[in-house]
Amino acid sequence: MHDFRQLEVWKKSIQLCKTYYFFSKEFPKDELFGLTSQSRRCLYSIPSNIAEGAGRDTKPQFSHFLNIALGSSFEFETQIIIAKECEFLPEDRFQKTLPEIQYIQNMIIKLKQVYSS
Repeated sequence: MHDFRQLEVWKKSIQLCKTYYFFSKEFPKDELFGLTSQSRRCLYSIPSNIAEGAGRDTKPQFSHFLNIALGSSFEFETQIIIAKECEFLPEDRFQKTLPEIQYIQNMIIKLKQVYSS
């Protein structure tokens, strides 16, 4: 078991959740149960799965949950691209969010490599 609160990738993903929550509040109201909800759910899944995996007993179990977190991060990246293309997410906010999620993806990949071996 690991203390997920000490993992930098968990901290970064929590920070991105907070930032994006405020960005997505400005999405159209008719998207509340569509893109707003979907993008939030896949983003919140990242730190949640890191935490769940950290609570497991074995490296392969932790690695499995890191895989889920990584998949959610790519889903979130797709959601913000859609939000930008639909003009829900302004370009400046997109340019702030995209490198952050890509940094988190790289962190998850590196952490996965450590726990996959």
